[in-house]
Amino acid sequence: MYKLRLLLLGLMFTAFLQAQDAGESEVHVSTEESSGEDRSVEVVKKKYTTTGIMPEEAPQIDGALTDPIWDRVPWGGDYIEFQPDENTAPSVQTKFKILYDAKNLYLAFRCYDPEPEKIERRLSRRDGFAGDWVEVNIDSYNDKRSAFSFSITAAGVKGDEFVSNNGNNWDSSWNPIWYTKTKIDSEGWTAEIRIPLSQLKFSDAADQVWGLQSTRRFFREEERSLWQRKPIDQPGWVSEFGELHGLQNLEPQNQLEIQPYTVVRSRSFEADQGNPFEDGSDLDLTAGLDAKIGITNDLTLDLTVNPDFGQVEADPSAIALDGFQIFFREQRPFFVENKNIFELPVSPSIAGNTFGSDNVFYSRRIGRNPQGSPDLNEGEYADIPESTPILGAAKFSGKTQNGWSVGLLESLTARRTATIDANGERTDEVVEPLTNYLVGRLQKDFNEGDTYIGTIFTATNREELPASLDFLHTAAYSGGLDFKHQWNNRDWYLGGSLIWSHILGSEEAILRTQESITHLFQREGASHVAVDPERTSLSGTGGNLQLGKVGNGHWRFESGATWRSPELELNDIGFQRQADDIRHYTWVAYQTLKPDETFRRVGINYNHWAVWDFGGYLNNIRFNTNSFQNWANNWFTNIGFNYAPRQYSNFALRGGPRLRISPELSFWNGLNTDSRKKLSFSFFHNGAKATDNSYWRYSVEAGFSYQPTNALQLSVFPNFSRNEDKLQFVDNLSVDGQPRYLNGSISQETFSMSLRLNYTINPNLTIQYWGQPFISNGLYTDFKTVTDPLAERFENRIRQYGPGEISLSDEVYSVDENGDGNSDFSFGNPDFSFVQFRSNLVIRWEYIPGSELFLVWSQDLTTSGDPNEALLGGLESNIFGDAIPRNTLLLKATYRFAF
Repeated sequence: MYKLRLLLLGLMFTAFLQAQDAGESEVHVSTEESSGEDRSVEVVKKKYTTTGIMPEEAPQIDGALTDPIWDRVPWGGDYIEFQPDENTAPSVQTKFKILYDAKNLYLAFRCYDPEPEKIERRLSRRDGFAGDWVEVNIDSYNDKRSAFSFSITAAGVKGDEFVSNNGNNWDSSWNPIWYTKTKIDSEGWTAEIRIPLSQLKFSDAADQVWGLQSTRRFFREEERSLWQRKPIDQPGWVSEFGELHGLQNLEPQNQLEIQPYTVVRSRSFEADQGNPFEDGSDLDLTAGLDAKIGITNDLTLDLTVNPDFGQVEADPSAIALDGFQIFFREQRPFFVENKNIFELPVSPSIAGNTFGSDNVFYSRRIGRNPQGSPDLNEGEYADIPESTPILGAAKFSGKTQNGWSVGLLESLTARRTATIDANGERTDEVVEPLTNYLVGRLQKDFNEGDTYIGTIFTATNREELPASLDFLHTAAYSGGLDFKHQWNNRDWYLGGSLIWSHILGSEEAILRTQESITHLFQREGASHVAVDPERTSLSGTGGNLQLGKVGNGHWRFESGATWRSPELELNDIGFQRQADDIRHYTWVAYQTLKPDETFRRVGINYNHWAVWDFGGYLNNIRFNTNSFQNWANNWFTNIGFNYAPRQYSNFALRGGPRLRISPELSFWNGLNTDSRKKLSFSFFHNGAKATDNSYWRYSVEAGFSYQPTNALQLSVFPNFSRNEDKLQFVDNLSVDGQPRYLNGSISQETFSMSLRLNYTINPNLTIQYWGQPFISNGLYTDFKTVTDPLAERFENRIRQYGPGEISLSDEVYSVDENGDGNSDFSFGNPDFSFVQFRSNLVIRWEYIPGSELFLVWSQDLTTSGDPNEALLGGLESNIFGDAIPRNTLLLKATYRFAF
């Protein structure tokens, strides 16, 4: 194992030296295709010079461009096509003007169109980016890594995003206050914009230069054109901007916004006879406050007191049989905004298959569902809280003019108790302790943004735990370093991270962690790990190192290695699926740079992965090839194939020995028709099959999106999957001191359907509906125990119980292994039918910029069905039967004071 690690590091270091020998150039040279011949073109930075005006001279924001003050500056224009045919003349031209005064930046756009009646004016919610639009990106620090993006559609819908990591992150949760209007005339369409300078971050230099870029979407041709040319094979985005000059004596504006809100919530649900806590309804009124305070022009303090996230869409339904937790994306606005500053992914890679969702900080741990639950006796009822309130949170974040990205988050969540009723006598039991969460993140840019180094520290501290919660950690700490260095005009990069974790708790808590599915120290045959029941702490490490090339030509690649030590534990405030993992990955890609008569763009990729554990066992080898195609008619297709000749799992037997998994062939394939059409379709399916037929899986999703009018959009996407596996884990049992690794053959079918309906009355008033019925049935047969987990043939790994050895009575299986007529062990029937229906209806009105009214109606029905019933029949009988869903009606009003 030691030699293997040295070999991997040696190969990466050699590749790094070879890449560095290629030299560095101060002027970017792009190799492109034109009429079948290669040529080299120097990209010249464009400049636009603005001028200042007096506040009383400011143009009226009406979209007409008739104010005489606009004549004080020239037009900027000469846009050049970016997609699909880079460095050619666009189908239509665009031009702009920029002015400023002491408080605002003003922009005017003229978007030419010879057929103005064909301008697409689709309505959507903010950040919808539907139809024709124009956009401006402003790098007000000129740091070549971050920017503020403002978009406006021909229908007047605003879009705004904070751009970071040189264009690799676009945060649409950033919602500044700004103003815009559009008009359509005989020449095309126009837009006027006023951006308060308090919404931007910039230095206090007397004479400033900002990075500037503008993008135009010409909807009919699905064409993008840019003011500043950017070669299609040049990596990065912000680093390639042109320049805005003429900014004199600007004074940074410290932001101050306060947003109080109040929420009225009413719930109704099916009453539980005899349960004093489930009488069928409840009503509550809450209030809270959000504030955004500009400590400096660079750094902002966000505060929230008693936050409410009632308007957030419910998570989609999901069920996992592998025992691992499911990752759900963060949707709460307080945590989504600027989340890129706080995150440190454990092992990001272009190659994938490296647990890309694992992160040192996962904000959904804050305010999670209570982790404890009371043990109830006969006749007892419990009122268990559904969530953990956040008493208050503060977030200090931003980026300074000298390249420091700063993030500090502090949050306190409440102690939650369950009330237990025993024939009128009530007691309380803590189910979630008072908990403090802290996250600190720093990152520093060097070398004009081509290099950065960062660090992170997290702390989770819980109050003194009662006996009922002794399984939780009393404290958990984690931290890390990350870096990235780019050279040769960012074509090449070397990056990586090093992370650590340290958890503290009772012997019971640390034992539970050691034996959890993330670690499984108790597994048989793993000599490099062992359970220590007396431990009260656990420390681990992880990291990632990668080398890649992503620019200058058709070919790209990335190769690297990542590891998670057996003791690494991030799940108190981070997200981590499993530990004890070392893997190598390589990705090689070829992409076309110019369109032809058939394709706008095509990419072909190759990947491979190899996975070891810290015991030196090679657990997985997998090869992949895939391709995507963007056709000339703007359809998209993709196809991919995997082959895994070697597969072993340390986790399949949940603490049992390492298990051989049969070699696998798998595929995926998808098709999307032109999304610009009123009616568009998509189809995606994937499947996997063991070469010895010991398992197979197939999933298909096909749906459509229909936009009959500019204001109305409907989408329906049903999904069906089937899973047939002869070795699905059931339980680990002990019979006369000997283990039984009980498995069965499962036949599982799952159906779900996502339904969305969006009606946009105007850009500030929308009605949105989302609903998802979900059902998953699983039937188990052919129960067996694993006897030789490493046997090459599947039949030799197991002993299957015959008809005379196993019987079912009253939902309990009894097994007579020795044929003496007595049951040697028993287990419950694992068949299941999980049925759920979730929906949200949201009416949102932004009655003035930054101030909103929400009316939300949500439904949640979760129940168990009959696993022997047909899938759609079970869905119908449970969702449309007698069961009463939980209904929540919520009214939330906010008012944003901006100073």
